[in-house]
Amino acid sequence: MLIMGYLGAVIGAGFASGQEIMQFFVAYGVFGLNGVIIAGSLFAVAGAVLLYTAHRLKVDSYQNILEYILGKRMGLLVDFLLAIFLFLGISMMLSASGAVFYEHLYLSKNLGIIIAYALIVFLLFTGKKGLIQSYNILVPLKVILLLFISGYVGFFVDNPVHGSYTAFLVPQEAKFWIIASILYVAYNFSLAMVVLTEYQSVSTAKNSIIGVFIGGLILGLLVLLNFIALYKFMPMVMHYEVPMLYVAGNISITAKNLYTVVLLLGILTTAIANAYGFSQRFSSFTGIKYEFCLVLCMTLALPISMQSFSFLVGKIYPLFGIIGVLILATLIYKTLKDMGKKVYYNILQLISSTKEV
Repeated sequence: MLIMGYLGAVIGAGFASGQEIMQFFVAYGVFGLNGVIIAGSLFAVAGAVLLYTAHRLKVDSYQNILEYILGKRMGLLVDFLLAIFLFLGISMMLSASGAVFYEHLYLSKNLGIIIAYALIVFLLFTGKKGLIQSYNILVPLKVILLLFISGYVGFFVDNPVHGSYTAFLVPQEAKFWIIASILYVAYNFSLAMVVLTEYQSVSTAKNSIIGVFIGGLILGLLVLLNFIALYKFMPMVMHYEVPMLYVAGNISITAKNLYTVVLLLGILTTAIANAYGFSQRFSSFTGIKYEFCLVLCMTLALPISMQSFSFLVGKIYPLFGIIGVLILATLIYKTLKDMGKKVYYNILQLISSTKEV
């Protein structure tokens, strides 16, 4: 269940569409592969550290985690900025739904936005229960289809014109691949934190830590498969809002239709995480009923969703990745510091008991 929560929070429209992997890994050519390895490792370690901290403090709210690692004032500031990110994330997911409907289903972009809007409100109307139930149903289906299609393209589909474009694969900024990798994990982790802390109250510490660590490794595997699939079709895929649908279309129409389902599931699960996190926070801050806040927040997100999906991914994600780096770095530092104190105390106790003997 926890693994599904982690995968569902990270594998959203940006991931499944290929835009995230394109901009943060594939654009750096072969250097991007190193970034993939770092990203998978960071996802596993950071998730385990978060759940370890949540269980040790016995908290199931990301606000409590922020206050612990950053202090009350800075925690409130970062919480405010994170809330803005969650809100903008709703708009991005709605925009992604519109892009799929317009670019690949040849339907109205507005229709895609409205359908996503209605589904998100329906699935989240029961609060945390709706969040967890939605993840347990939607995420396994999404991950299975994503693994199958990305893996098949990565290992069994050839692109005969790939060699003609080799000179264009690595941009001049290739030396920044490690920064791109860390930013990618950081902004995704800041979103996943909102969902993962909710699981503290429904799982044991041991199961939580093991589950989220495995989930992080699976995320790394999925990033790798997407990277291989997209890299084969450079630079053509750079011209698409949803590059992975272009890649899937090189298998067959059926594969493209299946991947459309994957993408729509990715949109729903990430939008659910964003909408729940923001609405719950807004309700807590204002005292207004959660259900009303949910509808209000979803409605206010509609105007921004009219912007291009690739534009939103390229501008908003890196910006909030900086906030994610702050959260990730302080969480790991604080945890290691506390663990160091505990080890030091145990050593002193051992020395003291030895002297008494």
